[in-house]
Amino acid sequence: MNPWFFLQLILRCVNDDKSYNLIYYHRMFNGKTILITGGTGSFGKTFVKYLLKNYKPKKLIIFSRDEFKQFKMREEIPDPKQKLRFFLGDVRDLNRLQTAFRGVDVVIHAAALKQIPIIEYNPTEAIKTNILGSQNVIEAAVDQKVKKVLLISSDKAVQPINLYGATKLSAEKLFIAANSYSPSKTLFSAVRYGNVVASRGSIIETLLASQNKITKIKITDPEMTRFWLTLKQSCQLVTFAVENMEGGEIFIPNIPSMKIDHLFKAIAPNAKKEIIGLRPGEKMHEILLTEHESRNALAIGSYFVVLPEIKSGDGNYNKYYKSGKKVAKNFQFASDTNTAWLTDKDIKKHILNAKLI
Repeated sequence: MNPWFFLQLILRCVNDDKSYNLIYYHRMFNGKTILITGGTGSFGKTFVKYLLKNYKPKKLIIFSRDEFKQFKMREEIPDPKQKLRFFLGDVRDLNRLQTAFRGVDVVIHAAALKQIPIIEYNPTEAIKTNILGSQNVIEAAVDQKVKKVLLISSDKAVQPINLYGATKLSAEKLFIAANSYSPSKTLFSAVRYGNVVASRGSIIETLLASQNKITKIKITDPEMTRFWLTLKQSCQLVTFAVENMEGGEIFIPNIPSMKIDHLFKAIAPNAKKEIIGLRPGEKMHEILLTEHESRNALAIGSYFVVLPEIKSGDGNYNKYYKSGKKVAKNFQFASDTNTAWLTDKDIKKHILNAKLI
């Protein structure tokens, strides 16, 4: 018997804490081949470092279309045991995905076009990458018998008002539905979260890079709120999701909110502020969990799990009910009605030191 499984079995027998019905400390990544689409992005680089530090994977494959970013990433991340592989390709190319997915156990699908104003001006390109590319990932994973595939989604997918959000919503729907027609029993699920502290291209990264030079900043609306989490928290969420997914779930972190005005006060307290109003495709507040979804949602530790309305045949969804608690009827997890807020102290600790996280 696998010694780790035996240890888990002992813990479940001697401890009546129901949290042991879910896996929090399992080592399922050990000895496995993991592929990350869009792996040269902020999340991909952080997740690779996270896996190399905490697990013993057989191989980590970075799948992306930018050779220079792959070159820089290879230089940046020490790889003495030669676990890393870099695979040039585009999720729009199904044949290339078929080749890349051979022998892969877990796929993390993070590749996407994300810049909202650019996507609004180039809608067909976003559809090709974010929607059709996601369908290609599904088809390649099924054909190559990948065990688990996890989509990295966004709060913008919830009741979307811009094309980026609409493409992410479409990708979520594709992934959840894929469980119903996967003859290879490949499991598909998604994680959904808000803004990531100091991720590439974010306003925080821009402010940190020019912190001492800022004299004037433009604010859309000081009352605007957003969800925030660190890159480390995003890695922990993805790990929890991959280890526990049964197919069709959406995993959501229970994270704090922050007013945009407070963000600027923490990073550029002396800069003059110009209020410019909401830009096209922007919301005042974001939602991570809707009232409709709350009917199938449970709170488990630091996460919410939205179970699929049509469940796959072999999924052990009862474990969520044993380990979690149903959310209240008509519950909605929104950034403006959140009960947890980042204080000025939190902002300075987690944002001004974001590059150290």
